[in-house]
Amino acid sequence: MAAALLLTACAHRSPPPSPSAPGQAQALPAPDPSFDVKRYSSVVGWPEGKRPVAPAGFDVTRFAGDLRNPRWTYVLPNGDVLVAEASSEFKDEQDKKEAIESGKVRSQNLGNSANRITLLRDADHDGTPETRDVFLEDLKQPLGMLLLSDQFYVANTDGVWRYPYIAGATKLEAQGTKLLELPAGGYNNHWTRNLLANADGTKLYVSVGSASNVAEHGLKEEERRANILELNPDGTGERIYASGLRNPVGMGWAPGTRALWTVVNERDNLGEDLVPDYLTHVEDGGFYGWPFAYFGANEDPRMSGQRPDLVAKTRVPDVPLGAHTASLGLAFYEGQAFPKKYQGGAFIGQHGSWNRAELSGYKVVFVPFQDGQPSGPPEDFLTGFIADAAQAQVHGRPVGITVLPDGALLVADDASNTLWKVSARR
Repeated sequence: MAAALLLTACAHRSPPPSPSAPGQAQALPAPDPSFDVKRYSSVVGWPEGKRPVAPAGFDVTRFAGDLRNPRWTYVLPNGDVLVAEASSEFKDEQDKKEAIESGKVRSQNLGNSANRITLLRDADHDGTPETRDVFLEDLKQPLGMLLLSDQFYVANTDGVWRYPYIAGATKLEAQGTKLLELPAGGYNNHWTRNLLANADGTKLYVSVGSASNVAEHGLKEEERRANILELNPDGTGERIYASGLRNPVGMGWAPGTRALWTVVNERDNLGEDLVPDYLTHVEDGGFYGWPFAYFGANEDPRMSGQRPDLVAKTRVPDVPLGAHTASLGLAFYEGQAFPKKYQGGAFIGQHGSWNRAELSGYKVVFVPFQDGQPSGPPEDFLTGFIADAAQAQVHGRPVGITVLPDGALLVADDASNTLWKVSARR
């Protein structure tokens, strides 16, 4: 499988390790392949007047509600906000039965994906959109969105599509073209496919998560997965840009640099505090360990002895983000409205754990950057999503992060069907 990845492109609980400063190794606990904890959160929604909590000096308001699993957002040049509404789908009736019996369906509206992109327009710029239109529909679990010149791109779970775009349009009427076939779906909701372009728009980058936790379905199933793919805007020239990334979703360019960064949702069932999700810069041709190793040359015991060569070459990620936090969203802050400490740094949406006795994630964290490099450990930025930790109840689950034209932060809370806007007080 490693060749395919590269060439085809105990219930013992301990306090989670403290985040390491960037550039420092993190002390990891010993792996425990017998660890098998499932604790899915139950979403109770937001009571009237309740909202997420930001640091002093910030206001949190509801930008939009009554959506259907708003997972990802994208801002068009005219300020229109596009919302990809999608969720996991059941493979078949047996898959549905198992999900219900496990309690997994309590954490999000599985099996009922909206499969559309909605456009929100705030014409008077008062911070609340007045109109809502269906921009694109009948998609297949869309996530990544991208506008290049007069072409609009969508990354569905099974492929990248391109549509003619007219500035100011509230709905795309023209027929789209499928540019690239992608392996659909994936393990534990790894159906999301994100899109990013380089600075001059000559290359596209597509993130594709694994089809398994740790290759338990065989190596053939993982071809072209657990990778970031590079291709031309017309869909040609596909190659694997980086591999061994179990589930890379959020991607971005560090401000002032040409360095590609991603957040990665790491593997399960090795322990309460293994394996840390992470934020890392992505080297062209780099291998990041999955499934043979994690966080550098730490061999996964379930893959013992299979590829010592790849274990040895596994890159160490830049910033650990905590185990099982489901770190998915990523946005570098290039606005001016937030205090200086936030400018140039990275905001990360942590969707929240299920393979951990104590809930982790369920918040937005911030990683400071200086001169294009992380300059400190992650710190909490938007919290309050956990309603009752003892009962595993949450108000919502943050995912996608986008910086709005006015410098505010837009946070997609797909479990409560809400978009939250975080603004700095003037």
